[in-house]
Amino acid sequence: MRILLVEDEPDLNGLLVRKLKLDHYTVDSCLNGLEGLEYLEKTDYDAIILDTMIPGLSGPELLKKIRSQGKSTPVLLMTAGGNMENFVGSPEAGADEYLQKPFSAYELLTKVRGMVRRHYGDISNIFEVGDLTVNCDARRVIRNKQFIRLSSKEFSILEYLIRNTGVVLSRDKISQHIWNYDFEGESNMVDVYIRYLRKKIDEGQPVKLIHTVRGVGYVLRVAGNARR
Repeated sequence: MRILLVEDEPDLNGLLVRKLKLDHYTVDSCLNGLEGLEYLEKTDYDAIILDTMIPGLSGPELLKKIRSQGKSTPVLLMTAGGNMENFVGSPEAGADEYLQKPFSAYELLTKVRGMVRRHYGDISNIFEVGDLTVNCDARRVIRNKQFIRLSSKEFSILEYLIRNTGVVLSRDKISQHIWNYDFEGESNMVDVYIRYLRKKIDEGQPVKLIHTVRGVGYVLRVAGNARR
């Protein structure tokens, strides 16, 4: 999942980026609200983390712009000590979750996971397609009762595919969700990693789950159950 973090304290920004990446999120980060708005105009994020007191546009101002554009992306609003009551329950805020500073990395990650689950309707983080089971919390993949070891990027792509089972995803869409703006790899990296996944997930199996839709992209499904 790809997250945008807008926090103007450089040290805290860097710390949160590291913690989120360790929890296997793809992260873009910036230090002010105007730059955050530019990021949001270019990319669709799975979740957004905003500080309230940021230069350019404040967190609530940026959040109001997000909602005015019809985007329902889940947003966690971080507030300085004593300011929580100004935002919780405020119809102007429109945040999905709140976190008062100072907080631990564990608190942040727990809030983000819960917020994302509620928003996207995932009661559990375990998904099944045919005889493939993916546990997103444990980062465990099993097919036909056999454990499959994946790299971090392989797992991220598989997670994105299985969360969108039956939906044809373009290469650009997959790339935007898996790599951030700092990525400088080759343009065919999605195809490369799909080949890796097919070798591990589909090779030797009677039923193939990862399919190519010519001219569009890729889809994870049992044959015959696709939706566009």
